[in-house]
Amino acid sequence: MIARILATAASEFRIAFRNRWVAIASSLMVLFALVLAAAGAAPTGDIGADRLSVTVASLTSLAVYLVPLLALLMSFDAIAGEVERGTLPLLLTYPVSRLQILLGKLLAHLAILALAVALGYGAAGAAAFWTDPASVAGLPALWRLVWSSVLLGATFLGAGYALSSLARRPSGAAGLAIGLWLGVVVLYDLGLLALIVADDGGRFTTDFLPAALLANPADAFRLFNLSAAEAGAASGGVGGAAASVPLWQSAGSILSWPLAAMALAWAAFRKVTP
Repeated sequence: MIARILATAASEFRIAFRNRWVAIASSLMVLFALVLAAAGAAPTGDIGADRLSVTVASLTSLAVYLVPLLALLMSFDAIAGEVERGTLPLLLTYPVSRLQILLGKLLAHLAILALAVALGYGAAGAAAFWTDPASVAGLPALWRLVWSSVLLGATFLGAGYALSSLARRPSGAAGLAIGLWLGVVVLYDLGLLALIVADDGGRFTTDFLPAALLANPADAFRLFNLSAAEAGAASGGVGGAAASVPLWQSAGSILSWPLAAMALAWAAFRKVTP
């Protein structure tokens, strides 16, 4: 089973490499990470935190928007593209199950995301160390950001596979993927902020807001990474409003979402007919 998954992953990685996804994802992460590292570390002297810890807060905001977008762009045609090109019937004739196909695609795309994340965050971390040797104190926060970003990417990869299976056509899957990104990453937080303002410190803010944040993988990721004291001081908005959320709850959310997304993708893929 493992050999078949690895073979599928190797094939998908070669396809992604030919399609320039490795270069595109890595270049975007490095570029935006360096820009945010330069712009977001300006207030370090005011809050008394080392430069890397404040940079991690800026990189968290980057990851919330960019990692899900990259994941959805890589996965929206993973199944629909096979159907449209007519290669899915041939793929299913091989001695490999549908679950193994999904896991192989996930492994390949996760490898690309992990490489892009490591290069981007590594460049930002190197810049922080160059200007502030005390940034060694922020290494645990940076490492936590790296692996949690990969888990966030896995969640949206699974969601992309599910949408790709349901749409059956790349054009439809692309529209659904962009709609999902806008809804989960952008509009969800705007809706919560509107409710917070209307509630004016009432029951919604105190009782229901933490659960609403944990129900969104992007918000759970933000809460988990901004829970460090230095990062929390440099953050605000929804993350600051839910400072009372325990760390184990946000960690449990970001660990469970990839499993739920892949279960949904598998259920949708099983219904796809060649």
